[in-house]
Amino acid sequence: MKEILREIGMIARALDSISNIEFKEFDLAKGQYLYLVRVVENPGIIQEKLAEMIKVDRTTAARAIKKLEINGFIEKRNDKQNQKIKKLFPTEKGKEVYHSIIKENDHSNMVALAGFSESEIETIYHLLQRVRKNVEIDWEYVKKGNTRDY
Repeated sequence: MKEILREIGMIARALDSISNIEFKEFDLAKGQYLYLVRVVENPGIIQEKLAEMIKVDRTTAARAIKKLEINGFIEKRNDKQNQKIKKLFPTEKGKEVYHSIIKENDHSNMVALAGFSESEIETIYHLLQRVRKNVEIDWEYVKKGNTRDY
């Protein structure tokens, strides 16, 4: 079998490394840009949903969110109906940085997909969505404390 997941991993690590280097100028620490993008695109999201979206555990998400809050990129607000629920919103600083992150993302997409036809790009997209959905099933299973059979 081809080592598809290794290829995906190498691509992801390379792009993540580039982003971490380029976003240092905004005081965004490792991987925090992922959280900021989701908050800007989903204002009012709760921390648990954000962790689920990014596919990380709640503790990892909590640390990143705290740093983003301390550095003025996002803010927590109480839910109007339930004061225990904290919703996440981007600050003006967060919204400004978001535009740079999206420009970098668009550029990375162009570089990664150079030489591919529109049809090939559609195919890659749909195939990767299927791969993600397959992996999400195991992710949910293991997250609940289960062990996979190999």
